Amino acid sequence: MFPLRKLKVPMVSFVVLAIATTVGLQSSSGATTADVLLSRNALTITSSIEDSNFLGKYAVDGSTTTRWASAEGIDPQWIRVDLGQPSAVNRLKLNWEVAYAKSYRIEISDDGANFRTLKTITTGDGGIDDHTGLAANGRYVRVVGTQRGTPYGYSLWEMEIFGVSGSTGDTQAPTVPTNLTAGTVTSTTVALNWTASTDNVGVSGYDVFRNGVFVASVAENTFTDTALTPQTAYSYTVLAKDPNNNKSAQSAPLSVTTASGPTGVFVLAAAGDIADQCTASSSSCVHPKTARVVDFIKPVNVITMGDNQYDDAHYSDFTSYFNTSWGRFKSIMKPSVGNHETYSSPAYDGYHRYFGDIARPNGKRYYSWERGNWHFIALDSTEDSPGLVESAQHTWLKADLAANTKKCVAAYYHHPRYSSGSHGDNPKMATLWNILVDNNVDLVLNGHDHHYERFVAQDKYGNPNAAGTTQIIGGMGGTDNFYPVHAEHEATAKTITDTHGVLKLTMTDNSFTSQLIGLNNTVLDSSPTTTCH
Repeated sequence: MFPLRKLKVPMVSFVVLAIATTVGLQSSSGATTADVLLSRNALTITSSIEDSNFLGKYAVDGSTTTRWASAEGIDPQWIRVDLGQPSAVNRLKLNWEVAYAKSYRIEISDDGANFRTLKTITTGDGGIDDHTGLAANGRYVRVVGTQRGTPYGYSLWEMEIFGVSGSTGDTQAPTVPTNLTAGTVTSTTVALNWTASTDNVGVSGYDVFRNGVFVASVAENTFTDTALTPQTAYSYTVLAKDPNNNKSAQSAPLSVTTASGPTGVFVLAAAGDIADQCTASSSSCVHPKTARVVDFIKPVNVITMGDNQYDDAHYSDFTSYFNTSWGRFKSIMKPSVGNHETYSSPAYDGYHRYFGDIARPNGKRYYSWERGNWHFIALDSTEDSPGLVESAQHTWLKADLAANTKKCVAAYYHHPRYSSGSHGDNPKMATLWNILVDNNVDLVLNGHDHHYERFVAQDKYGNPNAAGTTQIIGGMGGTDNFYPVHAEHEATAKTITDTHGVLKLTMTDNSFTSQLIGLNNTVLDSSPTTTCH
């Protein structure tokens, strides 16, 4: 139990607050009497709580003696308020306890999953923050703390949202984008540009569609589509939207055919740490949403990097949860095992019974398979707990690599050798990692830490080395608790810690590219093309 923190707002602030409250109501929407308090006793969801005395509901209960407090010492953290119906949101007032946010975002959403940023604050100093003139529309309002102002967590006495319940606010859509044209076209990319739209409030961005399917939201009137198939015709349209999510009609379509390119192109989907004990009947359940991303990717095979099912991975858990979402890819799945699969009794029982021969084609939990000019190796990192002692798996792995005739090689398993996440670097994986690097393996995929981290090619010691092995951590397949990232490694190219996603891997006869695809099918990160050793 931590000692009571002293509120740092001096008495004069309450005089200023009284004035600001009146001004805020007058300036928020242009109609001085229209705005009302929308958030009192609304439903809240938070990323974490310090303990049961500091629940999210206490930030909207109208009392300045109760508060929400997040877990201490962790960035980022958030609180989400459900207004109950779409509403015009014009003003947000935050009354910070001593544990304030130095940097944070104000976001709004129509569905509670896809949020739009209304405002970003990087110079917060605690006390009262009164944000007026937001002129937004949505049902869910979220404050995301990205940098703490103290060693504590984030804590709000009150979060008050003002606006008009059930109002659509601004209803005028932007003009339709025109002159959609293609710039540079390669075998796997298409660069698009168009004439910017206009709007009475302002254009907030554009949605891009490929063959009628949404692929990305962008802020500017340019977009480059990547990881496409050579010598393939694609049709593109774009629409414009404003801060209230009014959308124009789609532009006239543009047809583009990619150039000829490498042979043997195919696409895989990959993720680790997938199914919590929930189903699509719960809006907060994530693994059905990541399964829809896999549907969008349309892979020829699906790779899993362990912890397929939480928490104890009994057979009944697999059939009740994993099978309801990712189970539809079982026939094309190439799974690997994680530590949660060891928690069933006996260990691995649920994993073995659910996947059967798919997970143990040679009677072991480690195996290899091939597609195109690629050799893939699924490994059991739970068996490597001794780590530094050569095991039967290590002996098998050396023989498997020695017998390989394919130009490109990828391996995947649960526990990463190097990680900037909560679990950190794992010396027990050193022997396994060293074997892979020594044998010029091109790509290694891992889970375990619940974040995304893409590294540049590394040597055995984690140093950047173009001749080394590329490692990607994709532990964001559905379990709904993100792990924080500490100091990034020298070889870290990109980290993402606050959203779920699925890896899209585009393989050719002599190279690969990777993308992280988010829940709304947008590209969150793209790697450069890497040529096989």
